[in-house]
Amino acid sequence: MVLQRVSGSGHQDSAPFRAEPIPGGVVPGSSSMDSDDENVEEVVEGPLDDDGQPHGFCTVTYSSSDRFEGHFTHGEKNGKGKFFFFDGSALEGFYVDDALQGQAVYTYEDGSVLNGTYVDGELNGPAQELDGEGRLVFKGQYKDNSRCGECWVYYPDGGCVFGQVNEDGEMTGDSVAYVYPDGRTALYGSFVDGELIEARLATLISNQTGRPRFDIAPNSPVYSYDKSTSSCIATHLLLPDPYENQRVFVADSMIRGAGQGLFAKMDAEADAVMSFYNGVRITHSEVDSRDWALNGNTISLDEDTVIDVPQPFDQADRYCASLGHKANHSFTPNCKYEPFVHPRFGQIKCIRTLRAVQKDEELTVAYGYDHEATGKNGPEAPDWYKRELEAFQQRRAAPTGQ
Repeated sequence: MVLQRVSGSGHQDSAPFRAEPIPGGVVPGSSSMDSDDENVEEVVEGPLDDDGQPHGFCTVTYSSSDRFEGHFTHGEKNGKGKFFFFDGSALEGFYVDDALQGQAVYTYEDGSVLNGTYVDGELNGPAQELDGEGRLVFKGQYKDNSRCGECWVYYPDGGCVFGQVNEDGEMTGDSVAYVYPDGRTALYGSFVDGELIEARLATLISNQTGRPRFDIAPNSPVYSYDKSTSSCIATHLLLPDPYENQRVFVADSMIRGAGQGLFAKMDAEADAVMSFYNGVRITHSEVDSRDWALNGNTISLDEDTVIDVPQPFDQADRYCASLGHKANHSFTPNCKYEPFVHPRFGQIKCIRTLRAVQKDEELTVAYGYDHEATGKNGPEAPDWYKRELEAFQQRRAAPTGQ
């Protein structure tokens, strides 16, 4: 039996693949960012022309608390310049006749970045967006400050979605694809505002010049968005995830007394997503009020939610839509749990390799119980874990060679 109580990180769980720009107030380059309102007063530091207008390199501070540093020609921004906005965001680029032109960089207050192309002060052309850690989250086109045409949306877990956005910049249509972290396995079909409606298994066979081609598998089952509730783990209990099905299988564990375990179906490099951990969604208080015997397949998703695979769904013949709950514990694991936004299950956890693993190798994770004693009975963990922890600590403390 697998037992686990693992702390998780919070993650917004809206529709999995919304095509919204990264956070940050108004659209970079829109007129509301120019502080040109007649009611906005300004203080100029720098040279002025005969009419008292900024001329040369100046710093202009507006009553809105925005600030602009750059070159002016008789009151108009011309040349390199940078806006510093009151919310902590900034916009840097090249101005011609008071309008932003060409490549510019907008940095949001959270550190995320939009690299875009501006025409007469508006986003028009190719753009890329990076999150606060420098990871690519969007690549595509803008027209008049809105996303348009074919776009890619990327997620920190390695998945991405491709399609043509509608007039509202939403990933909506019948030719949208979610691509799994391997960059090949895909679900191709209908999405509405980023939410999977109906799709079939496909393979990304080429991606030349950013224009991908997908080969749809014949006789593929239909996949749809199927986020669990507190009482329903999935609608299609025995429909495997196609990506996971290529990578793992369930068999008797090599760990004594552990029951079944999760094994690699193929060689995999370090940092590869191997399996998914879906389940019913319950509260921490419900888990804390139960006996450990009922928490054999629980994992913390965030500060509000715990994912649970209760009986009888812990048996593969009753539920195999995801298999992450089959991974056993090790104090020297080859995998770890991480958040994952799944096109079918929504926000869940995945199992990702810590190192390269070989075909038929058992995949293990550290369950992450608190090792600090909380009372006379030791750590807050099930009895089997306490015994395993004691044995592991004894082995580690033993002199080399014993």
